[in-house]
Amino acid sequence: MKFTLSWLKTHLKTDADLATILKTLNAIGLEVEGVENPAEKLGAFKIAKVLTAERHPQADKLQVLTVDHGDGNPLQVVCGAPNARAGLVGVFGVEGAVVPVNGMVLKKAAIRGVESNGMMCSFRELELGEDHDGIIELADSAPVGEIYANWAGLNDPVIDVSITPNRQDCMGVRGIARDLAAAGLGALNAIIVPTIEGAGPGPDVRTDDMDGCPAFFARTVRGVTNGASPEWMAKRLKAIGQKPISTLVDITNYIMIDLGRPLHVYDMATLKGGLVARKGKPGEQVLALNGKTYKVDESMTVIADDEAVHDIGGIMGGEHSGAQDGTTDVLIECAYFTPERIAVTGQKLTLTSDARGRFERGVDPAFLDDGLSIATDLVVKLCGGTASEATRAGIAPATPKTVGYSPDQCLALAGVDVPADEQKRILESLGFVISGEEGGVEYQDGMPVTVPVSWTITVPTWRRDVDSWPDIVEEVVRIVGLDHVPSTPLPRLPGVARPTATAEQLVERRVRRTAAARGLAEAINWSFISEKEAAAVGGGDWVLANPISEDLKVMRPSLLPGLLSAAKRNVDRSATSVRLFELGRRYFRQGERATVGFVLAGEKAPRSWQSGKAQAFDAFDAKGEVIALLAAAGAPVGNLQNFGEASAAYHPGQSGTLRLGPKAVLAEYGVLHPSLAKAFGLSGTVVAGEIFLDAIPGKRKSGFMRAPYAPPALQAVKRDFAFIVPETVEADALVRGVKGADKKSIVDARLFDVFVGPGVEDGFKSLAIEVTLQPGDKSFAQDELEAISAAVVKAAQKLGGSLRG
Repeated sequence: MKFTLSWLKTHLKTDADLATILKTLNAIGLEVEGVENPAEKLGAFKIAKVLTAERHPQADKLQVLTVDHGDGNPLQVVCGAPNARAGLVGVFGVEGAVVPVNGMVLKKAAIRGVESNGMMCSFRELELGEDHDGIIELADSAPVGEIYANWAGLNDPVIDVSITPNRQDCMGVRGIARDLAAAGLGALNAIIVPTIEGAGPGPDVRTDDMDGCPAFFARTVRGVTNGASPEWMAKRLKAIGQKPISTLVDITNYIMIDLGRPLHVYDMATLKGGLVARKGKPGEQVLALNGKTYKVDESMTVIADDEAVHDIGGIMGGEHSGAQDGTTDVLIECAYFTPERIAVTGQKLTLTSDARGRFERGVDPAFLDDGLSIATDLVVKLCGGTASEATRAGIAPATPKTVGYSPDQCLALAGVDVPADEQKRILESLGFVISGEEGGVEYQDGMPVTVPVSWTITVPTWRRDVDSWPDIVEEVVRIVGLDHVPSTPLPRLPGVARPTATAEQLVERRVRRTAAARGLAEAINWSFISEKEAAAVGGGDWVLANPISEDLKVMRPSLLPGLLSAAKRNVDRSATSVRLFELGRRYFRQGERATVGFVLAGEKAPRSWQSGKAQAFDAFDAKGEVIALLAAAGAPVGNLQNFGEASAAYHPGQSGTLRLGPKAVLAEYGVLHPSLAKAFGLSGTVVAGEIFLDAIPGKRKSGFMRAPYAPPALQAVKRDFAFIVPETVEADALVRGVKGADKKSIVDARLFDVFVGPGVEDGFKSLAIEVTLQPGDKSFAQDELEAISAAVVKAAQKLGGSLRG
């Protein structure tokens, strides 16, 4: 829903600035989607006068103009407009201005050898219309040098508001103004409904479809002259993106947007007999105003004469009977169509329109007479002619609803304490009528008893969405401001279960989130696999005697088959990098085992100018994922030992296990065995891993309080050691041995270099370790550092290492 600020102020008397209006609209539930001020993009375009105009020496269709744009230094401009001439006052774009229609930045240039500074502009170039036959011509009195947008009154922001389906009353500018007035931003101007003294009987109209069109009101106006709309109307319609067509058509569009009341105008010369609102008949068609032909049926309401259908009722008129330039006699239709019928018809025909959007929500059924009078008055004033009496066929469902309400219900339901008199002001500003008891104190058996306020509220006919007292509370709270509603937790009712997640479930949540955060996509596979897939990972313990499918026969002993099948499906669909994980159960004779599995296949990194060809995953990538997921699960990662005995599913020389001691296997990882990858149709290097959550030791219970963090008083000390060790010694073993050399002083040790080459004997390698020492209450003395170094060297010697000289 778009409207301009000046348009809003025709209904709302206010001194509020634009920022306040926008803030209030958002606060009362009318979300502002955008604001655009046409004047902002026209700030560099000035009113200018052409002083001289001479033919271009190199082009017959160009002229060389001298243009005065108000600074006392006339500029030379090359122009191709046929109406360019000396004395013309128009709009000039200075050097550096951006032309709105195409984004071109104006700059000094030579056109056919003649220097040109800036540009004289047309309406289309400034996005002010479609006229491109010549440059803009202004009145001679237009002030040269003034910004054109300011002089022309274009400094009028366009506000775009999102209207929710329940707010049919705000599908017109007046409804939005009413809400703002209720919110305290001004006063709602009275709407003036003219009295039409009709000459002669009204038109022959009736309704034969009371379910689809309960009321069909109409007047005729004879002797009209159709033409271009007045400037004020065309300007407002153009500002919100509506293309002015003719006065008769523009009047209906204007009233629809201004008051939320769709109307339609028929050219009486095209009608054969009277008009009737009826159900469509099989085989009937109508050529709509959008140029498309639609087939109607008996579930749709149409407007037809004695020969043909002219209108898809409440959605779109027909092209044949619409008002044209030569129209002299018109019939103005103001009808009420039921929202349900409009919705069904629009969905069947896949046809949308501004009228449908309003009728589908529900227009004011009590505004038929007034809407018809306002439209007739505008037609007579702008197009001339003589109006007839009104014909009123049917009865609109305009019986107002009433709701019982007590002001105390606002606090009870919404938690907002709004005084009764303020609630009354808000509701009456929105059009509700309040009657009833005002409350007080009465005495029962000699004791004072407070009698609550009790109101009977009559709902305005334009508020189809209000049915009961909670809707009344919503209206009050909306206007007061939703930001005033306190955040109050609901009380826990008896019998409502408290959080029941187990420690194991909490671990699984952390692992799942960590895997997703590391870029792995979660897969959910069947717990059953085929016998062939189970055999590829060592076979399963449980086989179903009567499976639903041979492919779902064995309860899985590993998560890898499902993940590898999912990876194959992704690769077959052109996925270049597959990163999948699954958190599920493996099944053995001893029971179920909670497990996390993952598969990495395809490209680790795409080809680039830095690395050349694409990079594949390797065993270290798998190890990194395993360690990260183990840390998320709460495993003591710093104490893990790396062993090389992974299962047969992995490549013997490129895989391993992480353990707490020789027997407690927490995870296995590495490059898959080529035969296993081939069995699942995967090529290239595929890495995977499984973390056995049930093998991770639980945390000891030590109360709810953790020890307070006490940062070291002294700075840590780092020392580097390089050891020559046999090639068979794992770096992990050396690092763990060094860390255990002095557990009190050594807080960390890490490998930072591996070297094999000159200076190192065959069968040996050089491992460089960075050791971090943390002093306690005093700095290390030299003899202490020497003792720690000796302990480190001794730990390396136990593994066959020696300090590198």
